[in-house]
Amino acid sequence: MATAVEDQMPDHLQPRWINIRRILERSGPFCHPDFEPSPDILQFLMTSCKILVVGAGGLGCEVLKNLGMMGFRQIHVIDMDTIELSNLNRQFLFRRKDIGQSKAECAASFINNRIPGCKVIPHHRSIQDMDESFYSQFHIVVCGLDSIVARRWLNGMLISLLNYNNDGTVDQNSVIPLIDGGTEGFKGNARVILPGMSACIECTLDFYPPQITYPLCTIANTPRLPEHCIEYVKVLQWSKENPWNVAIDGDDPQHINWIFEKAQDRASEFNIHGVTYRLTQGVVKNIIPAVASTNAVIAAACATEVFKLATSCCVSLNNYMVFNDVDGIYTYTHEAEKKSDCLACSTVPKTINFDDPRKVKLKDLIEMLCEGLEYQMKSPGLTTTINGKNKTLYMSTVASIEERTRDNLNKTFFELGILNETEITVADVTNPNSITLKIKYTTQNEVEMM
Repeated sequence: MATAVEDQMPDHLQPRWINIRRILERSGPFCHPDFEPSPDILQFLMTSCKILVVGAGGLGCEVLKNLGMMGFRQIHVIDMDTIELSNLNRQFLFRRKDIGQSKAECAASFINNRIPGCKVIPHHRSIQDMDESFYSQFHIVVCGLDSIVARRWLNGMLISLLNYNNDGTVDQNSVIPLIDGGTEGFKGNARVILPGMSACIECTLDFYPPQITYPLCTIANTPRLPEHCIEYVKVLQWSKENPWNVAIDGDDPQHINWIFEKAQDRASEFNIHGVTYRLTQGVVKNIIPAVASTNAVIAAACATEVFKLATSCCVSLNNYMVFNDVDGIYTYTHEAEKKSDCLACSTVPKTINFDDPRKVKLKDLIEMLCEGLEYQMKSPGLTTTINGKNKTLYMSTVASIEERTRDNLNKTFFELGILNETEITVADVTNPNSITLKIKYTTQNEVEMM
């Protein structure tokens, strides 16, 4: 009889939500100033609030489970990966029978079957495949990625959705909060980003350990290190010459040995020493350790922040929390500061100062953008306007354009006609939108020289 009565109750009033309702239907000392207790809040979570979970790996699986158990029902998950055997020790929504299947689809199916009423919609795609109309439909985005490049791209996408008032301030109705979580071994972090209002991913790029990458112009034209030779084979030669016609498998000895031998040949051509099999394997695999318990802690923190933002039941994290349980358990929260000249969220061009346009070459600027901690770009394409005409300075992503603009790499800014306060437009995979850099010279006689 009790079960039949419960089944006829409105879903948000059923006994299994009693603890959630206690939080949402009464006030308390830690509530947000705008919080108004009401039973309608839980109904909003269940029927209207749309959440996007980016990544269905170790962190994403935990986040999906947590959100479903907290009452969220309109959830989308996007992930382009398929399930591998090595995932099963920490990505607990998957089973051996799922190996080779889409992570997003299997995770959504598992949650939908286990949590009554929950509706997780999977997208087995890259985040770059989706446009603004897709991202603009969500109230909150939760990021559980293992790639800094993907984080930065997602950060740029949410910033591009912002609208601004006449006084230049951000229209808060256009802000889609980004909850970002990350783990590495026994360490992790969770953060709350309000695009345009608080520090974004790009503002705090130095928080992330730089992933070891090499500018394409360097590895293709002027390799200096054994890693450059290995990366050249991995990025350029593999797609053209590999005998298996498949993607690189870092665990396949035949693949690693092929890359190793080709890298040795290229190293000999440029008189570079130090290419070894072990180094080749390290460059190709770039392994990041993952621990299930750390994923669980960080996912819980992320889901809690989603709940806070969606309900205003408590003041949200301000705005960055680190977690470390290598020796005991340690957490610390601090407020990351928004940069006034951030490449992503600032509304004014970033100014880069150089001393003498006759000494600085275009390749120096590209190396600064790729190798410096402040920018960490991957393969920037540079264009500008000179004498009223658009000019492509360098672009590595299109072979024909790269060949045509390669000579510009060794030209100085003086030779290229880049005047003081020239604006250069930079496109890179780390951002869905182009950014603008303003070149300024500190030398006193720059006008005479140009």
